[in-house]
Order: sequence, then C-alpha cells, then structure tokens
Amino acid sequence: MAFVGIGVRPDSSATCPVHKVGALSNSLRDASSVNVRRRRHNGQAIGCAMATGKEQGAISTVSSGDQNKDGLRGKLNKVVLAYSGGLDTSVIVPWLRENYGCEVVCFTADVGQGAIELEGLEKKAKASGACQLIVKDLKEEFVSEYIYPCLRAGAVYERKYLLGTSMARPVIAKAMADVAAEVGADAVAHGCTGKGNDQVRFELTFCALNPELKVVAPWREWDIKGREDAIEYAKKHNVPVPVSKKSIYSRDRNLWHLSHEGDILEDPANEPKEDMYMMSVAPENAPSDPEYLEIGIVAGVPVSINGQELSPASLLAKLNEVGGKHGIGRIDMVENRLVGMKSRGVYETPGGTIMAAAVRELEALTLDGKSMQCKDTLALKYAELVYAGLWFDPLRQSLDAFMEKITATTTGSVTLKLYKGSVNVTSRKSPYSLYREDISSFENGEIYNQADAEGFIRLYGLPTRVRAMLEKGI
Repeated sequence: MAFVGIGVRPDSSATCPVHKVGALSNSLRDASSVNVRRRRHNGQAIGCAMATGKEQGAISTVSSGDQNKDGLRGKLNKVVLAYSGGLDTSVIVPWLRENYGCEVVCFTADVGQGAIELEGLEKKAKASGACQLIVKDLKEEFVSEYIYPCLRAGAVYERKYLLGTSMARPVIAKAMADVAAEVGADAVAHGCTGKGNDQVRFELTFCALNPELKVVAPWREWDIKGREDAIEYAKKHNVPVPVSKKSIYSRDRNLWHLSHEGDILEDPANEPKEDMYMMSVAPENAPSDPEYLEIGIVAGVPVSINGQELSPASLLAKLNEVGGKHGIGRIDMVENRLVGMKSRGVYETPGGTIMAAAVRELEALTLDGKSMQCKDTLALKYAELVYAGLWFDPLRQSLDAFMEKITATTTGSVTLKLYKGSVNVTSRKSPYSLYREDISSFENGEIYNQADAEGFIRLYGLPTRVRAMLEKGI
C-alpha cells in the first residue's frame, strides 16, 4: 500500500500510453458507474483556495516569463496534481514548474482521511508555488458508488484484503480528470512511486475517462532518491519543509480502512507493534461485555444500524467507531502486487469487516446454492479487476450488473455480536428468505418426504456405482 503524496501503491503495468507533451485535452466522456442506492451522492466541492487568496481562476504570483518558457523536459500549460501537502507533493509543485514550465493546480480529495490531513493545505500549496488549490468532499460518492458495489459483490483480494486503497484510487482519479476539464488543464500528475499498484490505478482511470490527458509521474522521472534529497530540493526552491514528524510507516487512510507498510513490517517474521494501530484497540483490551448491532440491509447494501437509517458515509463512520472499540477488523497479510513482487501490509478495517459479515450472512438466507456458488466465483474476478485498477473496464461494469441483479432480494437485517476482535452472527431475518422451517425440520412434512431420498441417492450415486463396477469387473 505504500504510496507518496495523496497516495499510491507502487506499480507499472498501465495498458495505455502515457503522454508527456502534446495538444490540449478534449472534454471528458461521461463515465457514470452503477448506483447502488436510489439517489446519487455526488462529491461536493468544499473548498477552492487560490494561491493569491483571490477569486477562482486567478493566476499564480510567478512571473509571466516563468509561466511561458519551456521547462527542462518539455512544455505543458497547466497540470492538476494529486496533492496531500506532505514533503513529496510539496516538492513536486516546483519540480513540475521547473521541468514543464506549467501552472500547477493542486487537487485534494476528501475520502475520509481525517481533518488533520486536510489542515493548512491552502497555505502549503501557495508556499510551494501552486496557482490554485481545489478540495472536494468525495466521502458519500466514495462509499455509495465504489465501496458499496464491492461490498455487494463480496470482493476480497487474496482471501483477506477488503480493497481499501484499491477502491479509493478511481474515485480520486475521476475527480482529478473532472477538475482537469474544469480548469482547462492538459495534464495530470501524481506522487505514486514506480514500484506499486497505485500508479496503475490512477493512470488507467485517466486513460478510461480522458485518454488525451498527459500524465506526469515524477517518481519515475526525477533524480530524487529519498527524503533527504527531497528536503534539499525544497530548500533550494524556497519550499517550506513540512515540520510534521515523519512516520516510520507508510500509511493510507480513508473512510474504509487504514493501511500500514514499511519499517519492521518489511520482514514478514516480525509481529506488528501495538502502538502502530490507530483505528482499533487490541482485542485483549476491548470491553469485557459484548455489543450487539442490528444491521439493516436493502438489495445487498447496509442502510441502517439498530433501526436508524444513515447516509452511506455516516453509517460507515459509525461502524468504524463501534468496531474499533471492540478490536474488530485487523488483518496482517502478504499480498502479490501487480508488478510481480510480494509485499506485506497490515490493515485496519473495523466498519468494513462488520458490513461484510452482515451482508454475507444475509445472503445465506436469500441466495440458492447455485447462485451463491456462481457469485462467489465471480467475486474473485471482481476483486482482481478492482485491485488491478480496472474500475472503469467493461468487464467490471458487467460483473456489477450481475451482482446488482443477483442481490436484488438480499434485503432484511442481521444482528451481530461484537466481542474482543470477533464478529459473530446471532440473528438473520429477510422477507425473501428461502429458509423454510416446515421443510428443514427433522419432522416429516407434506413437502419433503424422507422416503424420497432413497431414489435420489440411487440416481445421484449412479456414476460412482458404475465406476466401482468397472474396477471390480462386475
């Protein structure tokens, strides 16, 4: 999950060309995703801060001569940069101006990473030389149009990973492409390293939504090797170095999860230190009394907690709080990245773990055996596509249509017992339940006659009988 700036897990297998220089982009094609709720929650712009402190569209305070000249590597007019305000993205701003002679519009997506990470971004962007900062609140869109489809599909990558970073990248990249169209940018840039998955996820989204956008990936181009080089570059270009303490871990946080990589975790033999965790308490330190939650579900996605209906983002935030208190949702795994290497990550997904357990248990009532088996098989492919950055691929969208249809009757409620890191189901109810007590009972009934089983076994076991007869020469 390690990424730089607004976040990117390293990788490099994009299937479309990455343009360095060229003509201005055309307008975006519409690329709407399947909506899993009755109403759409669009990301709302919550802030647009100008480097000059004036109206939107204002030009940077750098001289027109600096704006118009070619850079060391070519010429771009305006670049939208995925921006976090950390050291790496702060350095990317002057690097883009120096190497491509362009204006830089910083873009930050609020996907639930927390208010601390959003503080002071206007000042940081202005000090780094950006002409504009745009912040968009994408939390509701993130949950309803990205998380919920994956949840409904039952998508889990390599048995454990609930795709927290994988789902966030396309919603951020789509918003970047939208912003590029709004401000007339001809290029986008990200702070992803060249060894992870996120570069693929960002760039395949750009390819799908606006293939004429140029993409700049500084970590694949520049000579900066690490933190000390970045600090030196920042000082040379009068960019204030962020004073926040450098974490020994590489983290990605959004409303769905928090990932940890690096430091002692790079050795799979090392147990994670307890002080690393931020969203959940240790299960042994969780409350001694269990807590019961009733999760209301409509068409395969949660809509309420204990009878209280909440928006998708609010519901997830509430479950994160409750689940974290009980030590729910910690996983430690070694996964296979797209570029072929293995990486070790530790994830905290308290609310997501509760949601996944509730939806899965309700499906046990509402899906027949063949449907459940087919759905589970396709869920593996769905997870693989999302992990690989193919959110806007026709195959994922087609699989999503299947998942929406197959879970149309997955409506009802599930009561879960949370206790010291465990999630156990205690009750399931659905008006579309395929479970019939009069059939399942051990008592004889009118619908199921136990004597009928004899003929069924003889026919069902016929291939076994024939094979045995052949082996014995009968």
